[in-house]
Amino acid sequence: MSTFESTKESTNIKTREPKQYNVIMLNDDFTTMEFVVSVLMDIFKKDSATANQLMMFVHKNGRAVVGTYPYDIAFTKTTKALERAKAEGFPFRMTIEEA
Repeated sequence: MSTFESTKESTNIKTREPKQYNVIMLNDDFTTMEFVVSVLMDIFKKDSATANQLMMFVHKNGRAVVGTYPYDIAFTKTTKALERAKAEGFPFRMTIEEA
């Protein structure tokens, strides 16, 4: 007669959502509104109406949150936008803050 022993292993795995970070666009007097809208549409995947609303909000209020992402994604999107601005000669500014 054979005896089978079984061992049950219990593991407690806790998963956490990654911290979220706000990407904040800052106003300046030199970057064109068309450029800002194109960045919002191309990099931040906003539709035309939303991109125009955000651009006007930044223009009137000085800053706006344009997206909330995990840090790596926020950093990548911000870097792409700033590199694009530099290539086109704009003093465009963005920051990342913990949400």
